[in-house]
Amino acid sequence: MTMTPRLRNLALTAHVTSSVGWFGAVAGFLALAVTGLTSQDAQMVRAAYLAMELTAWFVIVPLALASLVTGLVQSLGTTWGLFRHYWVLVKLVVTIFATIVLLMQTQPISYMAGVAAETTLSSADLREARISLVAHAGGGLVVLLVPAILSVYKPRGRTRYGRRKQHESIRSSGDTAHVEGEPATNA
Repeated sequence: MTMTPRLRNLALTAHVTSSVGWFGAVAGFLALAVTGLTSQDAQMVRAAYLAMELTAWFVIVPLALASLVTGLVQSLGTTWGLFRHYWVLVKLVVTIFATIVLLMQTQPISYMAGVAAETTLSSADLREARISLVAHAGGGLVVLLVPAILSVYKPRGRTRYGRRKQHESIRSSGDTAHVEGEPATNA
């Protein structure tokens, strides 16, 4: 099943927008987490943790899920396929991993926001949890770079399934132009 060019471009736009938005939202979250960890101003710390919870639930989680869904739509609706190229599979695994870690981190984020809403945090309060939020956000940015790099460079390497499908296509069409190259459409 291959999408029409118009639908493919719409799906690609949605995927790129949600993926880049996810990366940008995590960068903003990291800035808030660093502020919450390092600021000496109690009101700034409180505001940072409250903003982090809102950002996580209403921006980062929806963008992560949108990136995952639109990536699946892109892979299933284009010639790249979901199981034909290793780089597509790696993107899928990394996106699923990042989404799971994100969903697991929503509880500590909400906890910190709850504490910040009820009390004034000193620089020593919940230091490990605060450092963890910074580390997870920084690590998340690094992890989210992997799919972006793979999307741009599209390293060669077909899966066993991809090689089999390629040979079936060549046999049925007699086309040998793309035996070692990538699909003719750049999706």
